Amino acid sequence: MAYEEDADRLTRDLDWNLLRSFVVMAEARSITDAAQRLRLTQPSVSTALKKLEDRIGKRLIDRAPGRYELTRAGVLLYREAVEIHGAVHRLSTLMRDTTDEVTGHVRIAVASHVVCPLFDRVLTDFHARHPSATLSISVLGSGSALASVAARTASFAICLVHRRDPKIEYMRLYREFFGLFCGPSHPLFGRKGLRQKDLAGHSAVSFETDRLHDALRSVTLLRAESELSERIIGTSSHLEEVRRMVIAGVGIGPLPVHVVARDVQDGLLWRLPPYDNPPPIDVHLAWNPKAALNRAEAALLAALQDAISSVPISSRTYGLDAPCDGADATRP
Repeated sequence: MAYEEDADRLTRDLDWNLLRSFVVMAEARSITDAAQRLRLTQPSVSTALKKLEDRIGKRLIDRAPGRYELTRAGVLLYREAVEIHGAVHRLSTLMRDTTDEVTGHVRIAVASHVVCPLFDRVLTDFHARHPSATLSISVLGSGSALASVAARTASFAICLVHRRDPKIEYMRLYREFFGLFCGPSHPLFGRKGLRQKDLAGHSAVSFETDRLHDALRSVTLLRAESELSERIIGTSSHLEEVRRMVIAGVGIGPLPVHVVARDVQDGLLWRLPPYDNPPPIDVHLAWNPKAALNRAEAALLAALQDAISSVPISSRTYGLDAPCDGADATRP
C-alpha cells in the first residue's frame, strides 16, 4: 500500500519540465554546461536538480570537484526520461494525423553505406500510394541510429547491429560483402596477380566500428589476415569519408563491394585480394514495438516488413559476384 501511495504521489507531483531538464543535465559535462544548453542560470539548474532529487527521493548526479557522473538511480531515470521525451515529442504529429488520407512524417535513421534496391523500390511504391506523407532521412552511425529508435525519435532504422537491445525488434534487410581497396596513388593500384601477402605492412583506413567487439568484426579479422599495419591512419563513421581517404591514397580500406563497383569501373578504386569468400555483413531494419506510430510511419514500416518477408535473402544479397579487376586472369 505504501509503495502504491508513493507511486501515485510521484505520478501526480512530478513536473515534466524537470525531466526534460534532467535529460540535458545527464548528457552535459557539468551543471555549467547544462545551464548553457538550457539557456538558464547555473543556480536555476542546480535548484531544478535538487527539486527533482527531492521528488524522486534519490541522488541523481554525483557532483564533486572534477567529478560529474550519474548515480545508478540517475542512469535509470535518464533511460526512462529519454523514452518519455520521445513520446511527448511525437504527440503533435499524432494529433495532426486524423484524416482518411495517409499523412504524417516518417523519420528514418540510416547508416551511411545503405545501398539497397529493395529499400528503394519500397520508397517508390510508398510515395506513389501516399503522396501526402513526408520523409526525412538522417545519416548516423549504427549505434546512434539504434539509440534514436530506442528513444522513439526515429520511426525506424536501417543499420548494422552488433548487440541486440531487447526493447527493439529486427529483420535482416539485406546482406553485403566487403572487399579491400586502394586508390590511384597507391603503389598496389592497377597491379594484377596480387596475393594477400602483398598487402602486408601497408597502412589502413577504416570505419569506426571496425573493431573486434563491434559490428564490423569480420572486417577487422580480414585486415588482420592481410597483415595490414595495426595502426589505422584514418577512420570515419561515414562510408563517403572512408571512400575519400582510400581514393586519396591515405591507406587501404574496406568498402562494400556493390557500393563501389562504379568507382572500380571508373578507375577511382582498385580491388585487392582476397577475392574469394569476402566477409558478409548483414544490414537490418530495426524498430521500437512500443513506439506510437503515425499512419505514414506504420504504413512504410509494414511495407518494408512485407517486402523482406516476401523476397528471399538470395535476392537481397549484393556484391558477391562483383568483378575483381585486380584478380589474376589465370586464376580459376
